[in-house]
Amino acid sequence: MVDYNHLIELDRLVRSDVANYPRKRGLFKQILNEKGLHSTAIIGPRGAGKTVLLKQLSLAIDNSFFLSADVTESEDLFQIAKTLKEKLKVSTILVDEIHAQSNYRSLLKKIYDFLGLRVIFTSSVSLSLLESSADLSRRVRLAWLYPFSFREYILFKTGEDLPVLTFKHILERTWLPMHIRFADLFEEYLRGGLMPFSLDEPEPMPLLRNIVQKVVSYDIPLVAALKTDELPAITRCIEFIGKSDVDGINYSSLSRNTGITKYKAEAYVNLLEKAFILNVVFPRGANVLREPKVLMCLPYRLLFSPWEKALGGIREDFFIEAMRMAGHSVQYLKSVRGAKTPDYIIKNDSKDLIIEIGGKSKGREQFKGIRDAKGIILSHSLETNDIRRPLFLAGML
Repeated sequence: MVDYNHLIELDRLVRSDVANYPRKRGLFKQILNEKGLHSTAIIGPRGAGKTVLLKQLSLAIDNSFFLSADVTESEDLFQIAKTLKEKLKVSTILVDEIHAQSNYRSLLKKIYDFLGLRVIFTSSVSLSLLESSADLSRRVRLAWLYPFSFREYILFKTGEDLPVLTFKHILERTWLPMHIRFADLFEEYLRGGLMPFSLDEPEPMPLLRNIVQKVVSYDIPLVAALKTDELPAITRCIEFIGKSDVDGINYSSLSRNTGITKYKAEAYVNLLEKAFILNVVFPRGANVLREPKVLMCLPYRLLFSPWEKALGGIREDFFIEAMRMAGHSVQYLKSVRGAKTPDYIIKNDSKDLIIEIGGKSKGREQFKGIRDAKGIILSHSLETNDIRRPLFLAGML
């Protein structure tokens, strides 16, 4: 039997706890300003701050009620929602860890169809929400909560709210002096600072290792029918990618080096991308095999390689992560063997922008033969000569 006094006390404690989190992510205002009866699923990696965001929303939304589904997992969420509406005039319920309700898809449909309540919910198993999004498409909108962008990290670390940049600012060097002022925080960001829990945990790597283990041992088996020997194979894939150079990591190389079929490699990469461990970038150009370039989400590469060895890959991981956070679609460029080719291409104001992620040795020769597109080198420095721009500015888009 549901102890509603206990639920009310937990809701009160959540609201009092919100005072510990005065700064808010950009997604807070976006969800707060949404209209309509649809429910909202907050999707993001473990450790991105979904529960904190939900707590902040509980204080800001009138007639709302916070529920932790892992506390009520043995109870009927529909009946709880019905009682809260009838007895407390609740119009919005905020459900944390909704995957604890094994039949949450049908419960959400039932709440939507019969109670007219809005539901905002999270799950640390975002993979489960992504897999079920098609079933809930008419009733649920997905809201993406990524780790901090570099601009957000500066805000939460220093209190300085920097203006958002565009690629036009970067190309024309029209950023503000304040955008350069915090360049010294970039390495700290790359080493794990992008994860919100790093603000309270000076050593984020053990927590990140736990996240990877949880994704492999719990999240993936929850949504995918796997044999027992497949979980070690998935772990081998992650380790191989983390220890390898960025170039040449695709389904075929994973298959050759980890002892699995190419079909399995593709399936595992798909699951790990949805679980926010990997990033997949598809190619553009003639004479290419349609296999993706497989990178890691920041900063998981550092679990498998020391900073000095991982740095080249970390730079590309950062760029792809930053583009995903900013909503830019990215492809990688691949040419005939032996030809120098820049790394990535994106659409910017309906035009192609070619981007090389590079060090000191990279120059205009990387763009030889490329026409009808602008090209820049994003380098890990403050250099702004010719076509070079600081890499960290991509984290302020």
